[in-house]
Amino acid sequence: MMTKSLKLIKWAGLLISALIVLAVSFYAYLVLSFDDQNLPENHGKVNTELFLGSGENQPLIVGLGGSEGGNAWASDFWKGQRDEFIAQGYSFLAVAYFGEKGTPENLDRIALESVHQAIREAGKNPKVNGECTALIGGSKGAELALLLGSQYADIDAVVAIVPGNAVFPALTIAMNTPSFTLNGKDLPFVPVPSSATWPLIKGDLRATWEEMLKDQKAVDRASIAVEKINGPILFVSATKDEAWPSTEMSISMEQRLRKNEFPYYFEHIAIEGRHTSPLDHFGEVEEFLRTNFLQGKSVGCLKSS
Repeated sequence: MMTKSLKLIKWAGLLISALIVLAVSFYAYLVLSFDDQNLPENHGKVNTELFLGSGENQPLIVGLGGSEGGNAWASDFWKGQRDEFIAQGYSFLAVAYFGEKGTPENLDRIALESVHQAIREAGKNPKVNGECTALIGGSKGAELALLLGSQYADIDAVVAIVPGNAVFPALTIAMNTPSFTLNGKDLPFVPVPSSATWPLIKGDLRATWEEMLKDQKAVDRASIAVEKINGPILFVSATKDEAWPSTEMSISMEQRLRKNEFPYYFEHIAIEGRHTSPLDHFGEVEEFLRTNFLQGKSVGCLKSS
């Protein structure tokens, strides 16, 4: 009986090992067969929806969704918060930069300049104060918001909810291209090391990102130059974030701002909870915008209204 049990254990171990080898081999095949040379279909295409109140010269808030794709901020889920912003005197631009008809299928090499151009076009609406623009992004959308703010001086404030501190890989099966490009060129990004393969296969995203962040040289090359943002910044992180270490990455960006003697107001609110927990704290976001975006000395949007 003991010998039979040992044989069963042995065969079970061999089967598990074979399955692991098969899974890793198949993943390697997908990575090697991925087209990382040609830009994705609909590269540079963006869809937007502009929501307006009844007033004139409405400061513009731009909503950037995350890895869910599509136009999250135009959905019924966000209608309540959109309406709240409109009631406070803002206009609101919801941006779909991938995962919607006519846009790239995946969050892969998204063109920063195209998103920026869509924001500028919204600013030309006669009811919108195009000289007063704040970005709100969540997760990968926060990565995008911080990048846009660091590249374009006409972005006046950034709210980064559960953000990343660097450019990370595209959300494709291969993850061997950057999430974002600038003027047709790939931005430096933090690569996925071999040590992250098994956490990635298991779907343990936080462990995957923790492995990626161990490569300090790569992180330094791909870090977002948040000190170049031309206005106040709010980081809202989650202390038990299961998707990626947003609190730790927010702290690193705070340190970068202090090191570079950032001249504008910045704040980091660490929410006790998981990746989506900060979405229950938009009161703090509204207060930040009211105090530092609308009335802040660095921007003074009300003065130009």
